Amino acid sequence: MDKFVRLEGLVAPLDRSNVDTDAIIPKQFLKSIKRSGFGPNAFDEWRYMDVGQPGQDNSQRPKNPNFVLNQPRYQGAEILLTRANFGCGSSREHAPWALLDYGFKAIVAESFADIFFNNCFKNGILPIVLPSPEIETLVQQVEATAGYKLVVDLSAQTVVRPDGHGVSFQIDAFRKECLLNGWDDIGLTLRHAEKIREFEAKRRVEQPWLFS
Repeated sequence: MDKFVRLEGLVAPLDRSNVDTDAIIPKQFLKSIKRSGFGPNAFDEWRYMDVGQPGQDNSQRPKNPNFVLNQPRYQGAEILLTRANFGCGSSREHAPWALLDYGFKAIVAESFADIFFNNCFKNGILPIVLPSPEIETLVQQVEATAGYKLVVDLSAQTVVRPDGHGVSFQIDAFRKECLLNGWDDIGLTLRHAEKIREFEAKRRVEQPWLFS
């Protein structure tokens, strides 16, 4: 998992509350357990005018010109700005996989569904909760200003607007450390690789019948 320290990224506004995980990545795409390849189908039912299927050539599909992520000014966005209860619905981990594969590294919202919130950290996405008035101001500024960027500083726990206004956000200390160092669950385990090897070697000597 990539480290997350500081991000200055283009912002895309998804001005909706209660965006569920089936909207983020529809159920027909859950057949794969690989973490990559889901980006072209993120928000599939909103991005395209037809019904998408796994393995389909998305470049040939008609796009919905009214959907925000299809607008040229938001191409390359790395920060998703949205409203309350983002990521509700089913617990599918494919949702953060799709968002990360699309290119989003941080999501700023009024609130998140719990399981989705936890899954973001496990996959290297920083979910940031800000007060409703701050979200409202950001949505208005993003929609009014092409090329709008935010600076997200995880070390300082701040989000800074182009006008210099900064707002702090809360994050669990352990989750912060994991993101700063790029540690997912496997990475955390591998930090103890030498002790694991020592234990396995000792066990082979003391209990050889388990390995015959």
